[in-house]
Amino acid sequence: MTREELKKCFDQWFDELRNYVAYRCCDAELATDIVQDAYVKIWEKNLQYHPQKTRGLLYKIASDLWVSHYRKTHSEAKHRLSLSLNQQSNDTEDQLYYRELKAQYEQALIALPEKKRVVFLMSRMDDMTYPEIAARLNISVKAVEKRITQALQELRKILKHEKSEI
Repeated sequence: MTREELKKCFDQWFDELRNYVAYRCCDAELATDIVQDAYVKIWEKNLQYHPQKTRGLLYKIASDLWVSHYRKTHSEAKHRLSLSLNQQSNDTEDQLYYRELKAQYEQALIALPEKKRVVFLMSRMDDMTYPEIAARLNISVKAVEKRITQALQELRKILKHEKSEI
């Protein structure tokens, strides 16, 4: 691919590709970085220019870069969380409070209606995205969003009520 062809690709598809990635990651700066990295990878591969194949390859590379970034950051966050939860505290009062809170949370989950609980657990425990959940359950993404929002509201309400009773 020549510089002129790369420039043509960049001018023609950069905004479209950045919007696609930004929609997936909800971060315009990160989307810009990912798309720029995709163009660098195309340049490094030194492939022949075929408009539709090159465009499709750019989308594939950008999507893969986003997934890699997501997995890396998500993995780091999980690791940090597991480290913080695994640290032993000598304070028995904190341990008791944690156990009580965990039990209340589990009871609150059980109290949720099944549809809301399933969607909530798929999102929080299985780390599935809203589109993945929607596809798995054959419902719309908006329905997933609504069920998650309602589940969070109900959990807050239940936990707040139980906390005030303590």
